[in-house]
Amino acid sequence: MANTAVDFIVFFTLWSWGVPYLAAQAVSYSAGTANSFFWNRSWTFKAAGQTGAGEVIRFIAINLAALGFSALLLSVLSGQPLLISKLIATLGAMALTFFGSRFWVFKQQRRRSI
Repeated sequence: MANTAVDFIVFFTLWSWGVPYLAAQAVSYSAGTANSFFWNRSWTFKAAGQTGAGEVIRFIAINLAALGFSALLLSVLSGQPLLISKLIATLGAMALTFFGSRFWVFKQQRRRSI
């Protein structure tokens, strides 16, 4: 949730400064992703063991895919109010990153909950 807040704050700040919405999306999504790896690995998916290069590469890949998907959604929805377009693009990206992280990025090393 904090990643989404960072994303929205940075996006609408950049947009209010005149930055085109797709450029603002790239920067804001990257800002939200910056702290996402640590929190998703340790708290959301409770991955065990040391962080491996493959895990980092998968995380980057899924987030690049989500960034592309959210930019595509913003473009497709460009005739709608920007807040609605941003909400839909964010929800789509969140779903992609959650399921991608759950079943691909952190799949091999999840700890069992007691």
